[in-house]
Amino acid sequence: MVQTQPRPYTPEEYLELEASADYKSEYRNGEIVPMTGGTTNHNELALTLAATLKLSLRGQGYKVYMGDVRLWIPAHRQYIYPDVMVIRGQPVYADSSKTTVMNPSLIVEVLSKSTQNYDQGDKFMYYRAIPDMEEYLLVDQKQPYVIQHTRTETGQWLLTEYRGQNASLSLQGIPFELGLMELYEGVDLDEPSSGAE
Repeated sequence: MVQTQPRPYTPEEYLELEASADYKSEYRNGEIVPMTGGTTNHNELALTLAATLKLSLRGQGYKVYMGDVRLWIPAHRQYIYPDVMVIRGQPVYADSSKTTVMNPSLIVEVLSKSTQNYDQGDKFMYYRAIPDMEEYLLVDQKQPYVIQHTRTETGQWLLTEYRGQNASLSLQGIPFELGLMELYEGVDLDEPSSGAE
């Protein structure tokens, strides 16, 4: 029996399928990739960051979005659902539906065993193509550890690591600080590694 390769989908076909799907999928330059479910640690960390950002930035002209808002990166033909996004000013929408944005200045991904290489590799390359993008945070869900990538004025990316309960995360492009003890409150750091991530 001959194995047939899945055909590439157009962005328009993906959006049509996604509108009626029972689960979320991402679009990677012609390929539709179903998203896996997250752990309770993943949810706690994303929710804490989004809620704290929302409260801290209230009245300062920022929009904070969680995993249901889609991001379109035309330079790489990618539709992605980041865990948390922050937009300075008003969102720039990819179309009239107001479900897909294009101009985050900060993106946060909570690392999972199944996606951490992608989040730190190709996905970061895609994110760097966003003109408004200034910072990218990668949050470990097993230990108090955050990797921060910040775009400098010369267009280079600077890496900073925050490790341990006593560390305090400080954003460069957004007026925001958060102690890792607060970020990881309620997170089970001894959670076994089995199961979906």
